[in-house]
Amino acid sequence: MEVSSASFQVIADLLAEHTGQQLTDCRKWRVSTALSRVFRERGISNVDQLACMLAAPVDPGLVSDVVEALLNNETYFFRDKPTFDQIPSHILPKLSEKRALKKRLRIWSAGCSTGQEAHSIAIQFAENPKLWDGWAIDILGTDVSTQAIATARSGHYSQFEVQRGLSVKQMLEHFDETASGWQMRASTRSIVRFQKHSVLERPRSKQTFDLVLCRNVLLYFDPATRAKAFEQLHRAVAPDGFLMLGAGETVIGQTDRFEPQGELASLYTPRPQTVLA
Repeated sequence: MEVSSASFQVIADLLAEHTGQQLTDCRKWRVSTALSRVFRERGISNVDQLACMLAAPVDPGLVSDVVEALLNNETYFFRDKPTFDQIPSHILPKLSEKRALKKRLRIWSAGCSTGQEAHSIAIQFAENPKLWDGWAIDILGTDVSTQAIATARSGHYSQFEVQRGLSVKQMLEHFDETASGWQMRASTRSIVRFQKHSVLERPRSKQTFDLVLCRNVLLYFDPATRAKAFEQLHRAVAPDGFLMLGAGETVIGQTDRFEPQGELASLYTPRPQTVLA
């Protein structure tokens, strides 16, 4: 289905307004496919008709449906495993030393989609129970998608979803099989909570996080929006904490708020800001 430039712009502006994400020309091809369910359920014939409906007195339900359909909720357990493995091998050992007195860790998975990233971290903690005995672990997952957050909160995944990234051993230890898929056990996901929230805003809590993961989110922003996101991330990460980005993302040339951690992939620390007298 061909998408006219005018209709595409209406939809792109809508997505940017509600999520900050840019729907660039190179992604125009996926608009019709992504919106096919909206067309079918609402009896809409094409993108031009949809654009006209969006330009008319706004139907909040239609706006929500369109935004949800356009969001890329691609994720899976232990995504980009070599990078993810740095959490138990490098980050958590360092944080356990730094937080040994308080025995409390706060982790934020920003743009968590359907929750596999946050739940993957919970599995890493569950696999080392003696190391974290007596610790208060709080993992927060946030996303702009209402539907994705609902799935994340349920902790229920299909056979296909649990097979992406999890070993058979992990499936059997942390999930129970159901008639419609696999349910993550409460004992593993008890340290995880989810909220609908944009990375362009700081989480409601004023406390900082020891580790923030914001992977494969910033690449959908234009430079100005990305700079705003980095400002919020810098406010959210503890001065001695860590920020992990996606494999295709970097702070280099994007912000002076963070600096790379040597040879460690996609890992950054906050750069102290000079306070003018």
